[in-house]
Formats: sequence, C-alpha cells, structure tokens
Amino acid sequence: MQRREFLNTLAVASAGGLALHGSLGQANAAASSFYDAAKMGNVHLLHFTDCHAQLNPIHYRDPNINLGVAGFKGKTPHLVGEALLKANGIEPGSAQAHAFTYLNFEKAARTYGKLGGFAHLSALVKRVKATRDGALLLDGGDTWQGSATSLWTRGQDMVEASLLLGVDLMTSHWEMTLGADRVQEIVNKDFKNKISFLAQNIRTADFGDLVFEPYQIRSMNGIPVAIIGQSFPYTPIANPRYMVADWTFGIQEESMQKTVDEVKAKGAQVVVLLSHNGMDVDLKMASRVTGIDAILGGHTHDGVPTPVKVKNLSGTTLVTNAGSNGKYLGVLDFEVKSGSVQNFQYRLMPVFANLIEPDPEMLQLIAKIRKPYEAQLSEKLAVTQGLLYRRGNFNGSFDQMILDGLMQMKNAEIAFSPGFRWGTSLLSGETITMEKLMEQTAITYPTTTLTSMKGETIKVILEDVADNLFNPDPYYQQGGDMVRVGGLKYSIDPQGSAGNRISNMRLGDKPVEANKTYKVAGWASVSQEVQNAGGEPIWDVMAAYLRSVKTVNIQHLNMPDIKGLAENPGYAKV
Repeated sequence: MQRREFLNTLAVASAGGLALHGSLGQANAAASSFYDAAKMGNVHLLHFTDCHAQLNPIHYRDPNINLGVAGFKGKTPHLVGEALLKANGIEPGSAQAHAFTYLNFEKAARTYGKLGGFAHLSALVKRVKATRDGALLLDGGDTWQGSATSLWTRGQDMVEASLLLGVDLMTSHWEMTLGADRVQEIVNKDFKNKISFLAQNIRTADFGDLVFEPYQIRSMNGIPVAIIGQSFPYTPIANPRYMVADWTFGIQEESMQKTVDEVKAKGAQVVVLLSHNGMDVDLKMASRVTGIDAILGGHTHDGVPTPVKVKNLSGTTLVTNAGSNGKYLGVLDFEVKSGSVQNFQYRLMPVFANLIEPDPEMLQLIAKIRKPYEAQLSEKLAVTQGLLYRRGNFNGSFDQMILDGLMQMKNAEIAFSPGFRWGTSLLSGETITMEKLMEQTAITYPTTTLTSMKGETIKVILEDVADNLFNPDPYYQQGGDMVRVGGLKYSIDPQGSAGNRISNMRLGDKPVEANKTYKVAGWASVSQEVQNAGGEPIWDVMAAYLRSVKTVNIQHLNMPDIKGLAENPGYAKV
C-alpha cells in the first residue's frame, strides 16, 4: 500500500492515536502529528534495539504467548493482546494496537502496512533530534545479524547503515557471532571516533582486563550524562564459545554497581544503562543496583510502551525495552535540576513506513548495499497460503515450516529448531523468497545435523531449555524461546521445578522410551566440531524443501500441552 492509499484508509477508519478524519488533508495532518513528541527537559536519549539487520520495512507479529513465572507472572513484559493494551491505555483496533500486539494481525498488517526500515527510522531520528539539542542515539545491539546481506558482508552493511543513521553509542550480543577478530576490526577501524562500543561486562579470560570501554560520560546541554554498556551476559553459552574464546561475559552485578559509583564520582548527574540483558534481568538488576536513572533494554524483543518504575535502596530506576526489527524508536527526556533527575517523559514510537517519508540518503545506501545480491535475494522458492511468523514461547508457523522441512529432507522422526526470537513475518499469499528464508536462518553456525538420540537425552535437552526460559530467578534465564520441536509431543509445566517440567513425551500414540534411540534432525549447534564437519547449511536444506513443495500451508503448530495457564495474561489462545 502506498502512503497516499494508507492515508485515505486513515481518512475513513479510526486508527487509535490517529483520530478519525474525513479528508486526505486532515489524514495527512494526523499522520504528521502522530510523530510530534514535544520536548521536555534538558537530557534527551533516542533508543532502538534488536533490529537484526532489517534495512527495509517488515512485518513482525508479536507473540500471543509470553509467559512470566514466579514474581513476573502477569506483569510487564509478560502481557499479550488485550492485557497489554489495557495495561498501557492503547485503543483496540488502533495502529498502536497493531504495532504492539498480535491481534487481528493479518488484517491489521494489510491496513497499516509495514514497520521499520532504516530509511524511515533515519527520517524519524532526524525529526526528533531537530527538536532536542544534543540528543544521543543509542543502539542496544543485535544489529549486525539477521539478514542475508549482513551474513554475506560480515556485518559491513549494518556498519555503514549505523554510521549514516548517526548512532552514538551501542552495546552487543549477536555481533559476537561474527567472531572476536571481526568485532575488534569494526570497533577499532570503522567505528573509531564515531560510534562508541560499550560493555562493562566483557573482560579478557586471562587477566580480567576490560575489552571495550565500560561507559562514556557525555555533556548534554551542560549536564554530564553517563551511558554504561551491558552486553548479553550469556553470549558464550547461547552462542558458540569458540567465537569469543578469550573473553568472559556474565551479568557482573557487583562490577555494575562499582561502575555506577565511579561515573557518579566523576560528576555524572544522569546515569543510563544501555543493556542487552533481557527485560526480566534488567528488572531484577534495577532492584539491586542503586544509582541508575534508567535502563534502556533489549534482547527479549519486548515492545514496552510504558517504563516500569523499580524502587531500590537509593531511589527509582526506569526500566523499558524497545522491541525489535526497527519497529520502534524510544524517546526518553529527562529534566535535570540541581544535579539530579527531577522528571521524565518517555514515548515508544512505532515506525510506520506508510507514515514517514524515507530519508533519501539512507535509501540510496540501502540500494547500493543490496545491488550485488539482488538476484540471490529475490529467488522465488514457494508461496505461503497462511501467515508465517516466529515469535512465541513455544512455536511459530515459520518454525513449523522449518521443522517439517528438516524431518522430510533428513528423513528424521523428530526435529529441533532453536527458539530464536528474530525473524520477520509473511502474510498469506506472499512469496517465500531466499531473502525471507535467510531472515529466519542467517547465522554463522548454520550446519544441519542428523543425530541418533536416546529418549532420556531428548528429555534432558527439553528440561535444560525450559529452565533457561522459565527459571524463577531471572539471572539464570538465558533468553530466547523454547526449542521448537517437530514430530514429538510433550507436556510442560513452566512453573515446575528444574528437571521436572517436561512429561508425557510421545511419538504418535507411543510413549518415548528412555533407552530407545530416535533419529533427530536439527541445526545451529554451538559445537565447533559440528560446524567444522562441513554439513549442509540450513538455508540450503530449506531452499531445496521449498522448491519441492512450492506451496506452504501450515494448518497446525506442534505445540506442547502447557500446564498451569489459568488466568495468565501472558497467554492468549488463537
């Protein structure tokens, strides 16, 4: 849908935060005012995170299952659908409702169009910065991974786009899967004196020296503002250890407190943590580390319209998360007087591509980046007859397609696919191109496997991943969603204890036997030996599968039987 058509739609239908209008001129005015964010105070921070290398606008369906356990049950960010709308005062059926929830996704997506895209994000950043002297643009990481071009250029496409976007400071996670040498090359060459790469929790494994700057103090309108970086703590566990063999990570709470105290001793009047912890970890950290005014978080892909105020021994810390895929731009304003924060204003703005004229210079760069790869990116593999999406605690239709393809192409009884939260969505009737396949699979350790595995081992794997996701202590959660499972049925109790969440595993009508061996297909092993073995990458396996089936029609998701869901606002059946 072109912008003019979109505005005509707005002229005849209510769009929530965009009022009902009767003319195209009024609709244009409404579109413009939608992004008016009146300046407040004297410290201004813009934030995006987890764009996963999406240079062009995309569809991205947010989850209908995002379960919180223990003290996080029923609380932000573990709210979906109507519960999320109600908690944040968002009008059902509005443009914002589409941006923040899965509700009526296909219909809303066809009405409101795609979100994100660096050209549109760039235009919005320029617009907001024009009203805020000295505003800083913060990138929460997961920027150099998630697309074919980012994989094929080893992140160079996103490096160039970030420089043009005007990023001031960033932290990291998936960046590390390019390998330590490549990360250092970018930081010390491309980013030198341009973008500050921050991580207070990455140290050398031998002597414990800091690898990157832990923080920077910038003066904004006469106010010293400290930005502290926190890389994803579990990078060497969730991703291959051998890629960053000489570095250690971790939450490093004690080090964080020392860092906060240090910047305050140096005169910082505002302290902000640019975090890739994941929101539950940030909420716990905010309750224990004192002196942080705000945590601008990432990793868990939660679009959080309203910051959570967390009290600690010295005051209150604001905690939020700016979603993923370039869908949002967070704008945080502080009013600082007498050496401390007196007031704040926050807005998480959805980046509707149909409402923002793209930045021409960024459009030109994107076209230049993509030109050498257009033939590969545009190859048509199949057509989908239903919505394909990934995000959700247990499965998504795009993941189901990958599971089906793995089992068929590998002649396996069971398939595992990692619970990645990145990956865009495709509407019914759209073509699955190589580019769209790569948006689900573009990693530096893509080897597919076929393994003989005993039933008891399968249970251990499921239990381990479940504990990573549903451990009641956020400091033991490693992010991501539950491993996707094909062929195998099972029950899960998210609120159960470690080692006792998985039960009733079965293949068809037969229970899975502990000592029986099963053929299991998978991909994305973190083992260096597996990757060095030279097996087929997942995109080649799936491309061959899609070319053979030509049409994809996912009727049912292989979902576990989930126990203990009574009155859980993090679950909505669809």
